Amino acid sequence: MCTSRFLFVSVLASLILRAATGPGAGQRTWERFNRLPYPGDKAFLYDTFPDGFMWSVGTAAYQVEGAFDRDGKGPSIWDTFTRGGSRVAMGDVGSDSYHNIHGDIRALRQLGITHYRFSVSWPRIFPNGSRSSYNEMGAGYYRNLIQKLKEIRVEPVITLYHWDLPDHLQHHLGGWANPVLVDLFRDYADFCFQTFGSSVKYWITIDNPFMVAWHGYGTGMVAPGIRNDSDLPFKVGHNLLKAHASAWHLYDEKYRRVQGGRVSMALGSHWIMPSKTRRENLHACQRSLNFVLGWFARPLFVDGGYPSCMRSLLGPRLPAFSPREAAFVNGTADFFALSHGPSVSFQLSNDSLKFGQREELDLRMLLYWVRAEYDNPPIFIVESGWFVSGDTGTEDPKHMYYLKRFIMETLKSIKYDNVQVIGYTAWSLLDGFEWHREYGIRRGLFYVDFTSPDMKREPKTSAIFYEKLIEKNGFPLLPENEQASGVFPCDFVWGVATDSIEVETTSSQFADPNVYIWNMSGNGELTRLEEPGTARTRQVRHCADYASIRHQVAQVLRVHVSHFHFSLNWSSLVPTGNVSEANVTLLAYYACFTSELQKAGVTPVVSLWHYTGKHSSLPAPLELKRGWQSNDTVQAFANYARLCYRHLGAHVKLWITLNEPNGKELSYEVGHNLLRAHGLAWNVYNREFRKAQGGKVSLTLHMDWVEPAYSFTRKDVIPASRVLDFRVGWFAEPIFGSGDYPVGMRQWLRQRNSLDLFSYHLPAFSREDERLIRGSYDFFALSHFMTSMVSGAVEDKYLYESALEVHYMFDITWLMSSSRRSPVVPWGLRKALSWVSARYPSVPIYIMANGVDEDPARFQDNLRVYYFHNYINEALKAYLLDGVNLQGYFAYALSDQRDPGFGMYGYLQDESVVKPSLTLYRSIIERNGFPAPTAAPQLCPRPAERCPGCRLLARRPVVGFLSLVGSALLVTIGLIVYFTSKRQN
Repeated sequence: MCTSRFLFVSVLASLILRAATGPGAGQRTWERFNRLPYPGDKAFLYDTFPDGFMWSVGTAAYQVEGAFDRDGKGPSIWDTFTRGGSRVAMGDVGSDSYHNIHGDIRALRQLGITHYRFSVSWPRIFPNGSRSSYNEMGAGYYRNLIQKLKEIRVEPVITLYHWDLPDHLQHHLGGWANPVLVDLFRDYADFCFQTFGSSVKYWITIDNPFMVAWHGYGTGMVAPGIRNDSDLPFKVGHNLLKAHASAWHLYDEKYRRVQGGRVSMALGSHWIMPSKTRRENLHACQRSLNFVLGWFARPLFVDGGYPSCMRSLLGPRLPAFSPREAAFVNGTADFFALSHGPSVSFQLSNDSLKFGQREELDLRMLLYWVRAEYDNPPIFIVESGWFVSGDTGTEDPKHMYYLKRFIMETLKSIKYDNVQVIGYTAWSLLDGFEWHREYGIRRGLFYVDFTSPDMKREPKTSAIFYEKLIEKNGFPLLPENEQASGVFPCDFVWGVATDSIEVETTSSQFADPNVYIWNMSGNGELTRLEEPGTARTRQVRHCADYASIRHQVAQVLRVHVSHFHFSLNWSSLVPTGNVSEANVTLLAYYACFTSELQKAGVTPVVSLWHYTGKHSSLPAPLELKRGWQSNDTVQAFANYARLCYRHLGAHVKLWITLNEPNGKELSYEVGHNLLRAHGLAWNVYNREFRKAQGGKVSLTLHMDWVEPAYSFTRKDVIPASRVLDFRVGWFAEPIFGSGDYPVGMRQWLRQRNSLDLFSYHLPAFSREDERLIRGSYDFFALSHFMTSMVSGAVEDKYLYESALEVHYMFDITWLMSSSRRSPVVPWGLRKALSWVSARYPSVPIYIMANGVDEDPARFQDNLRVYYFHNYINEALKAYLLDGVNLQGYFAYALSDQRDPGFGMYGYLQDESVVKPSLTLYRSIIERNGFPAPTAAPQLCPRPAERCPGCRLLARRPVVGFLSLVGSALLVTIGLIVYFTSKRQN
């Protein structure tokens, strides 16, 4: 009974598995990936590849060999094609690998790869395409290469045909349009199997037949350059499939038993995404892949026939296999050889094969589609990589990070999606002739100096990266990447920040501000008081009368923070810039707000001025008088600070003079005056208010981290340090350090100015300014949101900052926020904190703002949940492991109402919605970090609650219920009293 039940379950599971794969099953790929958990599924995966995974690198003969007419080689269609039309460059020399086997072997040894994919040049062995023209010197070159590979324990992966057809076959027979090439190719394959097969375990018959058929015999973009016959590509594709199948059967029948190799055809593909979330768009995506990849994959892996969408759309234009031919073609692939990268790109042609959808680079989804569509075959990625411009040298960060992305997607497909990927081939070993792009791009891991006599090879940064990755077999989890367990100190400050608060200058306790008299003895109506000399409006007697204050304080309390950070509006508080003409009503509102926060047990943290970029927040008269370029503004700011200290200082114990003044758009003259304004404001507090109020004052610097583009070399450490000097040290060093601007900053600008490239001059500090500014701090406050990378190499002029001679970039494996495309890089915060701590030891540090944007319409802010969890954990590492004197953390921001896209509260029809990020942040606060599950509870003294009723008042549903019960009770008592007195009368 048990046995039969087990068999039933096994059969059922097999049927389910078969139902999940097969023709058409790939269409579920888009829906599946839409359902995967975000952002966890997109986060970087630290893991390694399976044991025995094949690490490979590849080249193609025409691109790298050169020697186009040496030692008996015959011309190929590319030799002819590059000499016709508007072509300006040829692959006659390429990388000259024919004369430089030792250089190639040295490069392969350095990489540490297990396999090397290269192609045999058909016209080098058979100059006219047939065995009768056999060239021994050509065959000898490949024998020598294979022997050298074996000496360094690298397995060859040989491609028989990589687009370089003997020109004789094209000129006299019409090339692949002629079915006679099937037998000629079989004979050529027979020679290669017999001659090299004892040393070769992986064979590729034909590379990327789509490119050969569609662009060689359709668009004419590649050799042989034939166009204007729309049916010809399908005839060519038909013959390519027959040629492959013929070679496969030959190997299977004649050589497999002795040589033990595997044979396949390299199929190239793009990836496509639906332009709209409709069923017909998914059908169009499926159609696009079938017309490119399925055109050749379905005959090989399914049933020997073409995809049904091709048959229905093309009709008789598409050749058909007879039943015997279909059986002959079907099953002639021992593994799925997949080519992915810029070779199959719709930059080559019109958009016809996109079917109205949008092309994207997503190797992982493509791998899953292959798994689903073709019954989970073993997949060998035989080409993958990207390119850089032709004038790029040995620093190729774009290529390196694309390589990292594709390898990461491959790893996820293995670990998350159960795809059988058995190997990965980085393309290419060397820079060479890049087909239709000629020498306009470079794809090599090794830089080739085409001007040097010996075609000198040098490893690029992408080569060093690939070498390190192979050595580690992936991306093993390092200690610094692991989550930390532990807690912050008991007095750690937990806060929430907002750029501004909602301001209300009239009490909203009652909707009507007028005063009324109740005519109790008459008709019981309310009469508005109109008598002269009587106040007509009700004055605010309690700060809690402001509904906006009650609402905002209640929101803050729900987060369970101890501090709340917001900025004042200088231009509204002192519209004329003269404090004698201050807006006393607004000042009173701010006093009420800070007072109510304090009563509720929340410490206000107040910024006097927040730099807002292009939108000036200075009082208009000061702005008209040159703004921060004027000393009048500096003095006015000190007076404004004094006003705020005087009226708000009783409730505010943490002050920020300038919030993020270090914007890179500001001139050095403006920066100098901002530093003087801060110094004056700090000294005003220090002399006049500190003793009585006992507060602390500093400024907040925007400090996104800048990482060298190459973590394994020191090439970009200097450019990264330069950027940090100019972004952060510009304001930090005069205050927290030497009292002057960073030495590196002065030296750099002096060097630039001496070359007459710029006219940037740093002002000099007078002795009085230095005494005023140096040491004008009580803590170091920073805001941090993201991390970027810098390189000295120029790849994109739009991301190049000429003043600092740095190129900004991002690692494309990083998570990105939805709207602003801000990278989510938690470890950047830890590095920023460590930089400050190392530069200014023992200074107390506060993270005054840290957050990420998400679509305000999405209340399920999973990215922000991930962000807060991981960034706060990195802050904990800085405190526990790096000894950073971290005193507090402020999440940014409270609500979308004031800070759209950043809030932990969303808004729907004027009602606030608590997002998951708020719940997560509150749980971290309640645990004071990330205590280990087995750790004893942290014993912290519980602070006395200043306003016991405030917590209750924050719960509006409870308050409403109690009010209702109270009102009902009062009405009941009133009725009892009324009827009792009436009965007595």
